[in-house]
Amino acid sequence: MLTEREKMILKIIVNDYTKSGVPVGSKALSSQLPIHVSSATVRNEMAFLEEIGLITKNHSSSGRVPSIEGYRYYVDNLLNPNPIDNSDMMMIQNSLSGRFRQIDEIVQQSADILSNLTNYTALTLKPEQETTPILGSFRLVPLGNHKVMAILITDNDEVVNQVFHIDGDLGGDKLDAVVRMINDKLAGKPLDEVITKLKTEIVPEILKYVKNPDSLVQTLDDVLMQASTNQFYIGGELNLLSFTDNNDISYLKPIYSLLNDTDDAAKFIKSSDNSISVQIGPELSNDLLKDYSIITGSYDVGPYGKGVIAVLGPTRMPYSRVIGIVDGFRNELSKKLRNYYDKYNQ
Repeated sequence: MLTEREKMILKIIVNDYTKSGVPVGSKALSSQLPIHVSSATVRNEMAFLEEIGLITKNHSSSGRVPSIEGYRYYVDNLLNPNPIDNSDMMMIQNSLSGRFRQIDEIVQQSADILSNLTNYTALTLKPEQETTPILGSFRLVPLGNHKVMAILITDNDEVVNQVFHIDGDLGGDKLDAVVRMINDKLAGKPLDEVITKLKTEIVPEILKYVKNPDSLVQTLDDVLMQASTNQFYIGGELNLLSFTDNNDISYLKPIYSLLNDTDDAAKFIKSSDNSISVQIGPELSNDLLKDYSIITGSYDVGPYGKGVIAVLGPTRMPYSRVIGIVDGFRNELSKKLRNYYDKYNQ
């Protein structure tokens, strides 16, 4: 159990070090304490905090820096999140006020916005329903020049589309026949079942209308996978370069691979409730991320599921500010997505 003065000293060390990156000495601490305390007394308090593992000595300086345990204690017991400031909130609202055709566009844009606000790497996960999405309808729209847009709409009004090339013999009548056949056989079924039936039952039917259905079948498979998988997006990957002390940037390649693997990344950005969570260093259970922290916040879109936003930065990040941004951003994102769904349900 720390005394109030020990808590204050630890809080100052964390705040100063996350702002400047410079180890904090006793003189700097003494000048910031609300009551006069000698440097000798402060050094004794620092020695105790070091003894119990909350701060550690930097070999190149006489000052002290927070340990992983120190950051954890600070986040759990001392941190007061900074409310998001008006300029940041205005940037979020302006960036999300554009016209978006798909949920994925909003979620993808959110990763870029969050990255720009924090100068760290951001990850966003689109809303995930508890039940498997169901195929609402499917369309093929001719665009000219042998191009067709495949459009898939799920029961929760999520729209996924993709453009592909077709052979010259696939006219409008044949496209309409393919669409009717697919909707008759698959509409109203869960997407995982649709994916299975596409390969086993639908391809032979498509061959009745299309001599070479490869591009059409591949596009169908692509839009189905996009609608059924837990899509996430990354913004500001290059920001990882800004806070590394390692001159050999090749060591970042495994981290980039980790972030771009859907299954691996989803493991450490999952959030089970409506709170903000902070995972620090070894808590991420991946040695590649031992020098990083992830601040995660879930956002709720009511019956359309819950999604997650996250910020990946160094353990020496300004937790109060970033937590405030994540909290404000997730609330605005929830509003934007609810409005999107309400619009398409009218």
